[in-house]
Amino acid sequence: MLFKETIVALATPSGAGAVAIIRLSGENALSIASKVFKSVSNKDLSKQKTHTIHLGYIEENGKTYDQVLASIFRNPHSYTGEDVVELSCHGSVFIQQQIIQLLLRNGAKMAQPGEFTLRAFLNGKLDLSQAEAVADLIASDNEASHQIAMQQMRGGFSNEIAKLREELLNFASLIELELDFAEEDVEFADRTQFKQLLERIEFVLKRLIDSFAVGNVIKNGIPVAIVGEPNVGKSTLLNALLNEERAIVSDIAGTTRDTIEDELVIDGVGFRFIDTAGIRETNDHVESIGIQKTFEKIEQAQVVLYLFESLKFQVSGSEYIVEIEKVKNKYPLKPIIIVVNKVDLISVEEQLSLVQQLETLNLKQILLSAKQRTGIDELKNQLLSFVNTGALRNNETIVTNTRHYDSLLKALEEIQKVRFGLDSGLSSDLMAIDIKQALYYFGEITGEVTNDELLGNIFANFCIGK
Repeated sequence: MLFKETIVALATPSGAGAVAIIRLSGENALSIASKVFKSVSNKDLSKQKTHTIHLGYIEENGKTYDQVLASIFRNPHSYTGEDVVELSCHGSVFIQQQIIQLLLRNGAKMAQPGEFTLRAFLNGKLDLSQAEAVADLIASDNEASHQIAMQQMRGGFSNEIAKLREELLNFASLIELELDFAEEDVEFADRTQFKQLLERIEFVLKRLIDSFAVGNVIKNGIPVAIVGEPNVGKSTLLNALLNEERAIVSDIAGTTRDTIEDELVIDGVGFRFIDTAGIRETNDHVESIGIQKTFEKIEQAQVVLYLFESLKFQVSGSEYIVEIEKVKNKYPLKPIIIVVNKVDLISVEEQLSLVQQLETLNLKQILLSAKQRTGIDELKNQLLSFVNTGALRNNETIVTNTRHYDSLLKALEEIQKVRFGLDSGLSSDLMAIDIKQALYYFGEITGEVTNDELLGNIFANFCIGK
């Protein structure tokens, strides 16, 4: 037990609801709860077994606050590893506040953000990466981000790192042993096996580092900028994708003067669509600011939907292709989908002619009618094709945390130094320094190496009751 104080907080969202849960954790959790809880069957709460639930009333000096259910979890078989009592009361904000204040008067202390999970980590119930996954799980708003958080919370990522660290630690021990027998010039660590291990570690680290590109966008949502000239149907397309009237639609060019953003989950993956101001030459100062923001959003976007109106493309196709080439050259690594809108206004033969023109661009292309809601499903499928969900489907470890990504990069750098030293015949004492540094960065991820500042930064982002 690392803490003497017993903490209390609301474990359910603040505000009124049907039920609220007030959580106590610490060595005095049972005794504090017993002072205010009166069982309907006159049981002493502090003497009850773990993982039991009891019906009773919260009372003080003859005043009854509420009828509650008290759930008991005795250490070490609890979330925090300490004695935990959870009081399920009615969801009135007034009742919640009264019970929490009563518990504070009886010796509890208000929990800090993430303090329950911090205690779980410090008491060995979770490692640090699993604790961070708790926050990701709470914040997950689509199937993909939820799946990644669950995999990490179950220890998938931790297990991979722990296994690599253990194997490296075994060889490090043999290298250190060699140093003790330096005068005898003996080798305890098989250099061939050591090289194979380093190659395997490097391969796994690179795979985890590469997975961050997918994990980061899945966690935060993939930003998609909808750009094009005024009045080509950008706002209509946004409304069609979201299936609601989110943006103002008008025949007047330049209606959208600021960016409008909204999110949509497609097959479990979150996309953040950004409707931008139409790109054109204008003397309107406000509209000019909106157009400037459009280019800023293109920079930030993961995917760009470049919209054109079918009738205008028929007339000025060659000019538009030049414009597309400019954008393509300016953002060579950014996926661009050419979307020809309002195809309901032209014939099938004319549509085929447009497709032939666009094929010269070597870019993805979609012909649709946002107003008629045709071609929208095809566009959604095209967007999904830019997300590598193969690793997700195969339940592979995907890195989503910037802190983990940074530690993996540093660990890889040290492993590459060790490999270079091994290939160039570097002495064992110098190799041992790089090995220790690699082990340090592995330990940073799971929390075997940590400090108060790091823990403070991580748990400050948690909600109070977690």
